[in-house]
Amino acid sequence: MAEDKKEPWLNYLALSTVILAVCATLATFKAGNFSTRSVMSQTRAANEWSYYQSKSVKGYLHELQKDGMELQLLAVRSGKGSPSVAGAYEKMIASYDAKLAKYEAEKIQIEKSARDQERIRDDAQKHSQIFGMAVIFLQIAILLSSISALLKKKPVWVLSMAVGVVGLIYFANGFFLFFKLP
Repeated sequence: MAEDKKEPWLNYLALSTVILAVCATLATFKAGNFSTRSVMSQTRAANEWSYYQSKSVKGYLHELQKDGMELQLLAVRSGKGSPSVAGAYEKMIASYDAKLAKYEAEKIQIEKSARDQERIRDDAQKHSQIFGMAVIFLQIAILLSSISALLKKKPVWVLSMAVGVVGLIYFANGFFLFFKLP
């Protein structure tokens, strides 16, 4: 039985399919990595916003207590209490003012941290989405390469290479973001 002569382009088909498969695997891992980063950053941002809210509630409670102290101080000053009691109220009010200022400063830092986490999340989502598109195109290219190998049809392989190039562009874009998806 005579063996069929192997066409030279089939070697290139095999090599290109392996390259596409490796890039598809790497794109899958990178997409998963960025997806995980997105979820973790979203969780951190939510935690920061919860912390921000708790500081707001504490600040509000201190404002209420301060307002009560100020009313009591007015009562003391109007002749119903001793000067030493008025001094104690003034110290308490000053303490509440300091705590309120501290909470406001902390809230500014917490808000900055939460917004940073949201930026990280948004960036990771962009990368993940683009790597996902790369995987889709690379998988289609691998499928077409497989079909061309089975059928020994060079035009199908050429089509797979065109689709593969699109996948490789998305793959590179996943790292560098030189164009964004809508």
